[in-house]
Amino acid sequence: MGKAGWFRIIPFAVFMLFIGFQQVLEWTVVKGWLELTARQLLYLYPIKALLVTGLLIFFWRKYGELNFADFKNLTHTVASVLLGLLVFVLWINMDWGIATFGESKGFDPFLIDDATTRNIMIFSRLFGAALVVPIMEELFWRSFMLRYIITADFTTIRIGTYTLTSFLICAVLFGLEHNLFLAGIMAGVSYSLLLYWTKSIYQCILAHAVTNLVLGLYVLQTGYWQFW
Repeated sequence: MGKAGWFRIIPFAVFMLFIGFQQVLEWTVVKGWLELTARQLLYLYPIKALLVTGLLIFFWRKYGELNFADFKNLTHTVASVLLGLLVFVLWINMDWGIATFGESKGFDPFLIDDATTRNIMIFSRLFGAALVVPIMEELFWRSFMLRYIITADFTTIRIGTYTLTSFLICAVLFGLEHNLFLAGIMAGVSYSLLLYWTKSIYQCILAHAVTNLVLGLYVLQTGYWQFW
């Protein structure tokens, strides 16, 4: 795998470790070993987003598959935006009980009384969901994992190379990463199909970013915090 793999794994791993750390903290609160409020736990997110952002910036020159010129293909770019919107619509309508892991408490910034602090938290969540997460996840899933399943020497595989095995495994694993696992599988399938068509990680990032941004705005408008 070499260093190229770690450049794509580390930001994702740090993000996931923070999720695991928060779950441990919540468990210790339930056990009565720690006294932390839901409001205090919210502050983990901006720390996580800033740390992962720093890692992505540090490794940025290593991501040769990110070509900004990809956006010049207007057909691909418009399709990516539309796909992102479609995934959002499907996502909020696939919150069936049988397709969900546990109960998501979500991210409710209105637990914070101070308006300035609350707005900073809202911005950090939107920034993380609409920019940091799409870049971090697409580099891991669509750039690294899809190719690594084909061969450990993944850099020898062209971006957007299709095999049924890598497609299915990545779709399922991407879904299992999310509380709404069936919606997650749907999103993983959608973004991978976009990659096979466009051969562009940036187009996948765009579609993913549109989904997450619109979802965030929808949550803020409706108060359906479980989607966050």
